[in-house]
This record gives sequence, structure tokens and C-alpha cells, in this order.
Amino acid sequence: MNPYVLSILLMSLGLGTTLTFMSSHWLLAWMGLEINTLAIIPLMAQKHHPRAVEATTKYFLVQATAAAMILFAASTNAWIYGQWDINQMSHPLTATMTMMALALKIGLAPLHLWLPEVLQGITLSTGLILSTWQKLAPLALIMQTANNTPHILLTMLALTSTLVGGWGGLNQTQLRKILAYSSIAHLGWMILVSQMAPQMTLIALITYIIMTTAAFLTLSNINSTKTITLAYAWTKAPTLTALTCLILLSLGGLPPLTGFMPKWLIIQELANQGLTPTATIIALTALLSLYFYLRLTHALTLTLSPQTTNTTTPWRTPTKHPTLALSLFTILATCLLPITPTVFTLLI
Repeated sequence: MNPYVLSILLMSLGLGTTLTFMSSHWLLAWMGLEINTLAIIPLMAQKHHPRAVEATTKYFLVQATAAAMILFAASTNAWIYGQWDINQMSHPLTATMTMMALALKIGLAPLHLWLPEVLQGITLSTGLILSTWQKLAPLALIMQTANNTPHILLTMLALTSTLVGGWGGLNQTQLRKILAYSSIAHLGWMILVSQMAPQMTLIALITYIIMTTAAFLTLSNINSTKTITLAYAWTKAPTLTALTCLILLSLGGLPPLTGFMPKWLIIQELANQGLTPTATIIALTALLSLYFYLRLTHALTLTLSPQTTNTTTPWRTPTKHPTLALSLFTILATCLLPITPTVFTLLI
């Protein structure tokens, strides 16, 4: 892609998210979401492959549907109350409709079916943007409208997302689909406490972005998109393979890695609020996600390379990928748990 076009698209992505962050008016927030959608579509379709075009078309239709629902809900709220303020989405019907539209935008279950298919059809670099940056603007709106949304709706969306995110990834062999289901599960954890403790949602979002970025950069570095090709990684980059296992276990939420921090704090908050059954259910669903992370770890470290494969054999040549970002995010994804008290104090 032409570097000038690429820079314009990336700046448009930043502009759309920033516009949504800064707006208190529903029309401005809607415009930011639309700029975001239109900016990422050329990035998704740049390979001109039928799968990429199909994924782009699915993404566009889903995002257009969600944007239309948001605009309709905001218009209905303005018709009833005479105002377009984001924080004044007071009517139960419009608040529920807005939350379902935002859930469709970021891929919360049961409105998640588009996310694994779209992520499977695009490149790892575009998938990284879709899994991290594209979640920021809708999540900002969710955090602003959560107080006006029925608590039972948020709880059902969260528990369904963690269950589907764990269950859906069990039988997958495509790494991008596994990361898509991982994204669905992590979003469920964020949504669950967005009403009672939004600072916990922010902590979970930051750690999710760090760990997902590290996972995508690692897979891009070892050039692997299927579980079967993970067996080659140790011959090319043994140190990176060991660190990849730690990143995957951190995504699963095992101590003493970074991913344990948000799960620990969220379960503690649920227990303090007297929601022990909810905390028990969401902790059990985390075990489902942990299983497929362990399966990937097994494929990386305890599996020999297959003798016959349909993929191109990767030679052990010097990598052309820049490693500064990979090193930084790998350290952050594995070593942040000791600063949990500091993060807790700063944000709370």
C-alpha cells in the first residue's frame, strides 16, 4: 500500500477514536465510529484475496448495522427527552438498544459470530488493529452508558461472552480464530464490572491490549497462523518460543504473570459486592480459555514438527521484523503483576 495512503488511513483511525472519546453528543460519537469503520476497511481489503474481501464485506455490514442501531436509539432518546447527551440515555428501551448495538460493534456474545470469521480473513497486522484499537471507542461509550443500562443485561452479556469465548476456542486450529475467541472472553470480563467499578474495566482493557499485542507480534515474527506450524517455531527462535508460552499463559490468567491481575481484581470486586455466584461462574469459564492456551503451549514446546505438511517450510534465516515493540510488549505481558498495588492505588 502507498505509504501516503497508509498514513492517511492510520491518522483517520486515530481521529475517529479521539472524536468518540471527546464527544458528549451522540452525533459526534456516531461520526467518530463511522470514521473508524471507513478507515480500517481499505486496510482489511488490501491483499485483494477473496477471503479478505469477504471478511471486509462482513465487517462493513455488521458495523453499519450497529451504527444504524446507535443512531436510531439516540434519535429515539432525543425524541423522548429532547437531548442528545451521551450520559442522559435514561429510557430503558433506548439504553438497552444502545448497549446491544455497542455489543454488536465489539463482538460480545451472543452477537459475536462475525468476529472469528472476519479476523480469520485478514492479516495479522490488521487483525491486531481490529482486536485492540477498534475496541477503544465502543468501550468508551459502553462505560459512559453502563450506569443507565439494566444490570442483568450487562451480567448476561458478560457471562455469555466468557462462556462462548472459552467454549468456541476449544476446537480451533486457526490461531487468528483462537485469538478472536480470546478477545470475546476478555471483553466479557471488562463488561461485567463496567457498571460497579469502571476503573477495573480500564485495568482489564489495558492488560488485554498489552497481552494481545504481544501475542500478535509474536505470531507475526514466527510467521505462524495455524496450530500445526507452531511446532516449527522452536527451531527458528527458541528464546521467543519460550516467551510465547509465557504470553499465552498470561492471556489465560495464570499467576505470576500480568494476565492474573485484572481477573484477580475483578473477582475480588464481585465478592465485595456480594455477587459470589457470578464470580464463581466467571472463574469457572476462565478455565475453558485456559485449556486452549495450554493446548497452544503444548503445540509450541512438546510437539515435534510434522513430517508432511501443506505449508511452506520456513528456513532459519535472520528475521526482518523490528523487535523493539515485540520485546517491550513481551516484558509488559509477563512482568507487571508485582506492580498491582501501585496500579490499584493510582486508578482507585
